[in-house]
Amino acid sequence: MRSPDPDPKADIKTMDLLSVTGYCLVIYVIMQFVRFIRADADFTLLWAEYLGNKPETKLFKKVVWITGASTGIGEELAYQLAKLGASLVLSSRSEVALQRVKQHCLDHSTLQEEDILVLTLDLNETSSHEAATKSVIKHFGKGFFNSLRPELANYPGIVISMVCPGLVHSNIVKNAFAEEMNKTVTESCVESHKMPTARCARLMLIGMANGLKEMWISEQPLLFYVYLWQYAPTWAWLIADKMSVKRIKNLKSGLDADATYFGKIKGKTA
Repeated sequence: MRSPDPDPKADIKTMDLLSVTGYCLVIYVIMQFVRFIRADADFTLLWAEYLGNKPETKLFKKVVWITGASTGIGEELAYQLAKLGASLVLSSRSEVALQRVKQHCLDHSTLQEEDILVLTLDLNETSSHEAATKSVIKHFGKGFFNSLRPELANYPGIVISMVCPGLVHSNIVKNAFAEEMNKTVTESCVESHKMPTARCARLMLIGMANGLKEMWISEQPLLFYVYLWQYAPTWAWLIADKMSVKRIKNLKSGLDADATYFGKIKGKTA
């Protein structure tokens, strides 16, 4: 008995479906590529920014201890957290700078004096950490990274978040040394290639609100470099060997290490 001829209409429908699926896949890949080029953080963090918990709801009334709160990213975090209504512990080595940050928080938020604890602290003095922690617990009545997480397994309310920022506007350059000891890097460096501190702090808050254990925060092309370290470390080492030479030359010349990777290095002018 002769088998029936295949239905040509069915074949056309199958081909059309495959074509549509192929077009959709190509469009999806292009969209993801564009997202990656425009990204300023890892995809998990950016996904949380659009669809995850909002810092305004998750961090309200939380107690947040910021070390290095007197300048840079730490200072900006304090200001944004204060606006969210989080209680703050502000720590650094400078009492004067911390009081300035505290006053700014009070002036631009609904926080009261008792909601902000200024606690001078030098993280290099490890013997002072226990006393400082007790001071925080006493003030608020509540209470180190991969190795610390297992120790906190019985304390689900404590989340350890590793933040890996790239190039961000801060005062770190002012504290860097050039080739000679006590010869600091020039303060006139152009930092247009760095992420605004406010954006970095906002992404950190989003990661905190969503309990992310690790956050990569950086604009391109450095973000691509971070992904290389995760998925193609051999290539990352090759790039690192090239970049390190340039960064060291920059520092020896009295420049921001990341000011430029191209062109002739110019030293600090008199």
